[in-house]
Amino acid sequence: MSRIAENLARVRASLPAAVTLVAVSKTQPPEAIREAYDAGQRDFGENYAQEWRDKAAALADLSGIVWHFIGALQTNKVKYLAGRVAWVHTVDRASLADELSRRCAALHAKVRVLLEVNVGDERSKSGCAPGDVPALVEHVRGLPGLELRGLMCIPPAEGDPRPYFASLRRLRGSLGVPLPDLSMGMSGDYPVAIDEGATLVRVGTAIFGSRDRPSP
Repeated sequence: MSRIAENLARVRASLPAAVTLVAVSKTQPPEAIREAYDAGQRDFGENYAQEWRDKAAALADLSGIVWHFIGALQTNKVKYLAGRVAWVHTVDRASLADELSRRCAALHAKVRVLLEVNVGDERSKSGCAPGDVPALVEHVRGLPGLELRGLMCIPPAEGDPRPYFASLRRLRGSLGVPLPDLSMGMSGDYPVAIDEGATLVRVGTAIFGSRDRPSP
């Protein structure tokens, strides 16, 4: 069994059946993704639109692969994703939702979306403020081509992540609309995220090991 397959087996053994493991493959070569696929992994998360585009082309023969876009998304990069990824975890403003909707509707496609919430009020991170979520929920729910599934967050790197995961769960509960999914938890904190209700966890280093982003 390969190192990636061993890591996948270890992570999977720690997950409840209802939790979807998204293998974060950003900066990993297509060969590493193919290795994880051969070990049974189907859901993969990418952070950079053009990097994803190139990998998707290289891996087009992999039947049943499910692509999640999990990085900050510029409106002008939506064209690479519409109709081709299954999930976008990082919708954080109406203009982005509108462009994603416009392009998906034109293709008669639908994408599952999560609203990214800046739970730590960090200027360095994307995501809408918690107080802006209700209005964004109502906006996105009315757009063709989008299926609003829930909320996503990345807690501050320092300190206990549990209060931030719990606050996202409470925010979802306060919205009064059916939102089945919470995307939260990464390699260092996904067990805590699961305790707080995560349905999707985004795990990279624990599966693939560390890898620096290549120079442009």
